[in-house]
Amino acid sequence: MGGVNHRIWLLSGAFLLAGCIPATNAPAPASRPAPVEEEVVRGDIFGGDVVGGDARPTWTLKPVTTNAVRVTASAYTVRPGDTLRAVGEMSGAGSEALAIENDLTPPYTLRPGQQLRIPAGLYHRVASGETGIGIAAAYGADWGEIITVNALNEPYILRVGQRLRLPSDARPVQAGPVDVGARAAAFRLDIDDIATGSQPALAASGKPTAGTTAPRKPVTTAIADPAYFTGRFEWPLNGPILARFGRIAPGKVSDGINIAAAEGTPIRATANGIVAYAGDQIGVYGGLILINHGSGWVSAYGHAGRIDVKRGQSVRMGDLIGRAGATGQVQTSQLHFQLRKNRIPVDPMKQLPPR
Repeated sequence: MGGVNHRIWLLSGAFLLAGCIPATNAPAPASRPAPVEEEVVRGDIFGGDVVGGDARPTWTLKPVTTNAVRVTASAYTVRPGDTLRAVGEMSGAGSEALAIENDLTPPYTLRPGQQLRIPAGLYHRVASGETGIGIAAAYGADWGEIITVNALNEPYILRVGQRLRLPSDARPVQAGPVDVGARAAAFRLDIDDIATGSQPALAASGKPTAGTTAPRKPVTTAIADPAYFTGRFEWPLNGPILARFGRIAPGKVSDGINIAAAEGTPIRATANGIVAYAGDQIGVYGGLILINHGSGWVSAYGHAGRIDVKRGQSVRMGDLIGRAGATGQVQTSQLHFQLRKNRIPVDPMKQLPPR
């Protein structure tokens, strides 16, 4: 059965850090219970055919250059004309880390003579097109921990030149450029990682791509959040519940529900949103679709036998997005369905209409 935490570090293709200074109230990281099963991602993750679709990859893979520098804790006295960004660049820690360390809030105005604490740590400078999970892979780090350490918030798009503080145990997997794709077989995939860490970094003045109803090909740039959330969900299809949310066996927890469905049964969008992922490169789920609904909500649809949408496509509640199947690690045709709010899986049965 699909649908529990399966880890990835490998995608180079990440959901925008609003501006270059994060808010300090990041959501708590989702807990990671023991998975029902582990699935190693195959080495051709960016070259496989999409179920029932074309052979174009979902992301453009971007190698990550391990350029992190270690900064020692110190203090800095603000001089006339200093800006937080300039002090961040000079110190190597970055403006985001300085804002967090010194409890600064917008518009981040500094005063001559003000004392700023420079936090110690290992800091990676984000390059064009890099993604959070690609960076995590390059340093052998956990992307969820990077989110927490840097107080990143939805929609988790990184900015070129941004300094990401790495966990204390992070180490470059190798010196220089890391070809994440060539090392894909060494990593495992987790839905939370894709939802929060798979969008390419934007230039400081760049804007994420708005969703479109009929993209000609998968969008490989960062995608903007939906403009609004309807506030309600509908069933993606009807059928008997095979597995419910929560603990299913000692030490095993399901992050969603599994719904029995005949092969070819239409799968419909549970709410308005933008497709964040559509492909079959994640072995445990087979055909998988992720939709970003805005306001922190993401829905996931696994084991699809056919996928009829592309990354970056806008969908409305009830739109056909694919067909049920038995792809991935299941023996019978079914749909694995998840809902996540601010990275945390929630019971879909409590959000869907009674039936």
